[in-house]
Amino acid sequence: MQIGRFRLGMRTIKTALAVMLCILLFYLTDRGSPLIAALAAVFSLRQDLTTSISFGRSRVLGNSLGGLFAMIFYYIQSFFKNDFYVELFLLPFFVILVIVLSDGINNNSGIISAIATMLLIAFSIPQGESILYALNRVLDTFIGTIIAISLNGVISPQTDEKEKQIKEDLVELRKKEADLNKMLYDVKKQIKDQTQK
Repeated sequence: MQIGRFRLGMRTIKTALAVMLCILLFYLTDRGSPLIAALAAVFSLRQDLTTSISFGRSRVLGNSLGGLFAMIFYYIQSFFKNDFYVELFLLPFFVILVIVLSDGINNNSGIISAIATMLLIAFSIPQGESILYALNRVLDTFIGTIIAISLNGVISPQTDEKEKQIKEDLVELRKKEADLNKMLYDVKKQIKDQTQK
């Protein structure tokens, strides 16, 4: 559905549905806040199942890495009695490590999710909680990712919507081609005018 420049597509509906399912699942299982799972679902839901699986794989790897560093941070911070300076210097250092490691294992598309997971978990662990809390937050990211991938498997884009998007992209490309041809014509004309002087 489209009203002027504003469009309500299948991916938008699936994203909202994924968030709703996360909220419902966490309510029914009394799992606590669905924040991390809902964010993971939003990040993982892509235009089709193939892209969602590819991105989901990258996100799961990123979440695992981010969760691991969050747990390491938790241990170090508890050893230093939750000292502010540990948080101030260690978390930025872990951000660097996450980026370097993700790049090294060719998981660049998972860098943001890894850092987001690490920071969400590190900043949300209440005083006195155990490592089990951090593990559950990593599990929350997997739940959200699985919900997003499952939704894309169950609800696939309609052929009409795909064809419409292809036609819109083609029209846009033709407009750009016409603009480029006009620019090329203007440049050639300027060069010709300059050489005749």
